Amino acid sequence: MSTSNVVWIAVAAIAAILLVVVLVVVINGAKNRRRRRQAEEIREQAKLETAKVERREALAAETAAKARAAQAEAEAKAAEAARLQERAASHQSEAESSREQLHEQYKRADTLDPKAKADAQAAEDTSASERAWSGEQVTDAGLSGHDTSANYRDTDSHPATSG
Repeated sequence: MSTSNVVWIAVAAIAAILLVVVLVVVINGAKNRRRRRQAEEIREQAKLETAKVERREALAAETAAKARAAQAEAEAKAAEAARLQERAASHQSEAESSREQLHEQYKRADTLDPKAKADAQAAEDTSASERAWSGEQVTDAGLSGHDTSANYRDTDSHPATSG
């Protein structure tokens, strides 16, 4: 082979290598531009999603604040209910104590008044005769359908107030 052929082959080889290098650079550039475009599109979508996520976070924070307020209100209501229950129990206790004191006063007055014993006996006799006239029957247990106590203050003969 002649030197000019070798030179031409070398020039052709260098030209082919340069052409391949240029093609690789052009292809890589196009690929990089396409990737940058895709990355930019992904960033734009992420911005849109970020706004949606921020709205959801704001809604979640608002809902959590409402839940805390409702919880605080419920706790306040529960505390008020407990306080009212304590007050009701106190009033009930005071009423029971007053009722017992009144009962004791009636009992003491009845023991001091000789006429109260006679009135109680007369009322009981009247009640028994009225039952006999009305035709009431005594049940199997030996109890009538009415309370036989005429004197509501006498706890020995009235089952609702005894003990």
